[in-house]
Amino acid sequence: MPTNEQRRATAKRKLERQLENRAEKERKRRLYTIIGSAVAAVVVIGAVAATFVITNRDSETQTASATSSAASTSSEASPLDAPEPAQAGALPPFQAPEGLGGDCQYPASPEEASKPVKAPRTGKVPTEPAQVSASMATNQGNIGLQLDNAKSPCTVNSFASLAQQGYFDNTPCHRLTTSDSLAVLQCGDPTGVGTGGPGYQFANEYPSDQYQPDDPKLNEPVIYPRGTLAMANAGPGTNGSQFFLVFKDSQLPPNYTVFGTIDETGLATLDKIAGGGTADGGPDGAPKMDVNVKSIALD
Repeated sequence: MPTNEQRRATAKRKLERQLENRAEKERKRRLYTIIGSAVAAVVVIGAVAATFVITNRDSETQTASATSSAASTSSEASPLDAPEPAQAGALPPFQAPEGLGGDCQYPASPEEASKPVKAPRTGKVPTEPAQVSASMATNQGNIGLQLDNAKSPCTVNSFASLAQQGYFDNTPCHRLTTSDSLAVLQCGDPTGVGTGGPGYQFANEYPSDQYQPDDPKLNEPVIYPRGTLAMANAGPGTNGSQFFLVFKDSQLPPNYTVFGTIDETGLATLDKIAGGGTADGGPDGAPKMDVNVKSIALD
């Protein structure tokens, strides 16, 4: 028969083993959690690194990082070379936000205007007609546009004002992106280096206005389809004069205002420009073909 002393020793060893087992399980649980978090972080970083940003600020700074601006527009931003198409959904269905076009404001930007121009009228602007036809004449061919006044009236109001003042006349399209997930031509910067703008800025509209400002989906890519006309920017509320034309379905977070579409003649012109590639042969840079906007006029 074991003595009381022996029974207590046995019980003590059993308890010590149980405590050791529990400690080991807890250690493994924490290790797995750390590993899982690290893997998730790597995935996120990888997704971000695979993205080109469309900005309207300094395109050199944007291109220097793996997240370079796909449509670098002076003080405006550019498209993103986002993940695989299967990971991106469609643009959200449009629901007119309250007060659409009721108070368009164009405050001064930190940068002076790259070309003499007046800011557009402020306050309430019409949302009719829903579509406004425009013609963009370039030395590589004409590009017909349909401006979506019903969805992005403040943006169309600015674009039309700049066009009517001749702001876009004789200006270059300074950036071409031809990656698998981003295919755009960026124009609208009189300086031709991706840092120019009209001296004012304004807020995002569709599709950004379909989300709450803190919605994480604003950071998730969606498909900007071939034929889309959109604004480049350097963050919310920094739209100016730089815009980009999408010639192949592209993935970007919904932070770039869509304000029109491109007709078939325009897409043929863009396909020709894209076929020439970039000046240095890379996926993002100045187009090899010299592309100059002769004029943009409302039809």
